[in-house]
Amino acid sequence: MGKIPVLEQCTVSYKEDKHFLVDHLDVYLGKNNNLIFPHRHSFYQMLLFLSGEGLHEIDFKQYHIERGQIYFMGPGQVHSWMFEGNMTGYIVNFDIDYFKSFLIQADYMEHLNLFSSLNDGVFVLEEKQLGEISILFNQLIDLNINPVSIDLKRSLLLYILLKMEEAYTPNFPTKSVDYHLVLIKNFISLVDENFRELHLPKEYAGLLFVTPNHLNSVCKEYLGMQSGEIIRNRIMLEAKRLLILPDWTISQVAYELNFNDNSYFTKFFKKVEGKTPEEFRKSQWK
Repeated sequence: MGKIPVLEQCTVSYKEDKHFLVDHLDVYLGKNNNLIFPHRHSFYQMLLFLSGEGLHEIDFKQYHIERGQIYFMGPGQVHSWMFEGNMTGYIVNFDIDYFKSFLIQADYMEHLNLFSSLNDGVFVLEEKQLGEISILFNQLIDLNINPVSIDLKRSLLLYILLKMEEAYTPNFPTKSVDYHLVLIKNFISLVDENFRELHLPKEYAGLLFVTPNHLNSVCKEYLGMQSGEIIRNRIMLEAKRLLILPDWTISQVAYELNFNDNSYFTKFFKKVEGKTPEEFRKSQWK
């Protein structure tokens, strides 16, 4: 069966460090100007636009490019772009294990709001912030050109990510790291890991040692959505990712997502999306 291409090596056409890449956007595009097709990454990506126009699409959401816009993508997300004009800015790619031996909490990146599957990970910096972060990106490029300790590069990259985490306003409040916020983050993480097999809120509530009603009330308070809607949204995202694959049948997508039969999957999809899987597929292939 055909699949969305996965870019496995974060440096793509570069021959330097296979686990980390940082460069000016125009230089990167000059080396990888054929990467306009929809594709997934097996690595993290951060991109900042200084000039240029066009669109970029992340998991079926389109964004118009503007100065100061920055985006963050985690492994597995479907991505494509259509740039116009002279594109300038910065791009950083790093492997999923880039910080593994550096941080005590090996999965630290997964817990940043920037890379959460619940949030867009796209926002625009103010001019003052843009100037400050541009200086840091230039320093990171200089460190990558000159032979330095890998820990020095990782330290600066981590500092940039934490500065952006501070500047980012997620879709749910994080004023206090309390029990409910921890519950929400654990729930989202479990959904990301188990959405193919587990479709019901009570199944996740059991894994979290809370009642379904409590999980639902916390989700509504923090996210403005019921727990079942969060699960459905994650299933729908993966369904859309699979439906744009030309060689996958509707039945194969339904089976991959653990639906008992094709008709049940079609009813589920149409109820959430307002169109059948086939209609969605045709709309994407125009």
